[in-house]
Amino acid sequence: MGKAKKIEDPSCSECAQLNCYRHDKQYPSFCATEAVDPALVEQTRTTYAGDDLDGRLARAAAEVEGRFYGKISRCEEIVAFAHRIRAKRIGIATCFGLIEETRLFAKILRLGDLDPVTVLCKIGSVEKESIGIPDEMKIRPGAYEAACNPILQAKTLNAEKTDLNVIVGLCVGHDALFTRHSEAPVTTLITKDRLTCHNPAVALYTLHSYSKRILDAERMRKL
Repeated sequence: MGKAKKIEDPSCSECAQLNCYRHDKQYPSFCATEAVDPALVEQTRTTYAGDDLDGRLARAAAEVEGRFYGKISRCEEIVAFAHRIRAKRIGIATCFGLIEETRLFAKILRLGDLDPVTVLCKIGSVEKESIGIPDEMKIRPGAYEAACNPILQAKTLNAEKTDLNVIVGLCVGHDALFTRHSEAPVTTLITKDRLTCHNPAVALYTLHSYSKRILDAERMRKL
């Protein structure tokens, strides 16, 4: 294992006080809250208190958190959130490998009087080699293999005029592209992690046991 380096530029992940939440401790010398321009703080507060989409999103998220924290599943939270932002048409950007989970989620949305529309990641069926991915980098070399197309997923849902889009298992990076091109607000139901049954936090909770390879600095630099 490589020796941990001293953090020369600490940020919130190095804070042991977390005073910004309850005001029951003290801010550290490197605190972002202490350093931020008060005018910017007030600008964001005014935005959250406003009547436009950002304000409605912020207050709906806080209400769902306050009313249902630890009481309902994320599936239910998305339904509750959609109701509070007056969303009706719900886009689902799904991974090919999680289409069965997506079918169940779409059923749940309909039960909540919402209108789901699903777009699979392989929409357009663009072959991987045609975008510069060599055959040996395919999951199954030698076979036709469509590339994920998160931009087309987003553009298709944009055309559907969705009010809220939900990511179901898009790959790392593909989720970033989808979010970048989505016109509707985006939230996530499932973060794909095949190794941990879609629970990436497991790797953090087992850093000193099953996942200790992650603490090998040399290995991590070579990923």
